[in-house]
Amino acid sequence: MSVVVSTQDLSKTYRAGFWKTKTISALDRLNLEVRENEILGYLGPNGAGKSTTLKLLMSLIYPSSGKAEILGQPASDVSMRRHIGYLPENPYFYEYLSAEEFLSYCASLFDFSIAEIRTKVEYFLKLTDIAYARKLQLRKFSKGMLQRVGVAQALIHDPKIVFLDEPMSGLDPIGRREVRDLILLLKKEGKTVFFSTHILNDVEVLCDRVAVLNRGKLIGSGRLTDLISQEASHIEIVISNTNLETIRQAVGPDVKISQSGMTLRLELKANVPLTPLVTYIERASGKVLAINPIRQTMEDYFFKLINRDAMLEGEPSVASTNNP
Repeated sequence: MSVVVSTQDLSKTYRAGFWKTKTISALDRLNLEVRENEILGYLGPNGAGKSTTLKLLMSLIYPSSGKAEILGQPASDVSMRRHIGYLPENPYFYEYLSAEEFLSYCASLFDFSIAEIRTKVEYFLKLTDIAYARKLQLRKFSKGMLQRVGVAQALIHDPKIVFLDEPMSGLDPIGRREVRDLILLLKKEGKTVFFSTHILNDVEVLCDRVAVLNRGKLIGSGRLTDLISQEASHIEIVISNTNLETIRQAVGPDVKISQSGMTLRLELKANVPLTPLVTYIERASGKVLAINPIRQTMEDYFFKLINRDAMLEGEPSVASTNNP
């Protein structure tokens, strides 16, 4: 697949302080490629440089050094922009317009006939589930509803590449599911999607490849199938009708055991033989409720990279809430 977005040593620094003598690096020599008809998840903690990257690609700000290309053209090329759609992290629209009026205005910026504009507006109002509020002024919309309008305006001109900055922000679970389905639909239609997010589960469900940014630097990237092992790394055993001391005697001090009410959860390495342990539990009048394989998740990979980067910088690691 051809490369449709690329950056070469893309950097952005700002001057800070009262006398503007302090230099802050928002993005440091980013080298990244996005291929045609793939979904790229752009990850990183707050302040990592994700929004800065997207603003540079949109030419809303300009790089301190390096360059970026979209569809083989410089990111600053005006003629190329008709082929891209963009949803910023905090969109601001003409609040006195209704959703229908605003989308009609967005569509009118392109070479569509009046009939085509009406058809497109109707389609995207329904696709983003805001048709019921089509006559309502945008200033009366909730954040989640505004997010849906933002997605619609980014798609209304049928772009080849869609850039979405935190597209799930402010959405309820139903809205998140709808946006996820919409992103998959865009891929099915042959479009390329570049989106940033904090929601790691969405990345695991949606993305072909991921790129992880921390403190302005790219610290990891690749295909999900290569980064996340599909093999079980641990086995979880859920037990009832027994006590912690009894199980601890059987598995030793190194096995992680958590207790919730009358239930115990054990985490064992995947290569540990289970038959002797299950037999021991049953002889101790315990009951095995479930045996579940645990594989590495996107969250595991993300925290591993962030912690490794923190160690290289001599800083405390970030605690992961997931399984090791």
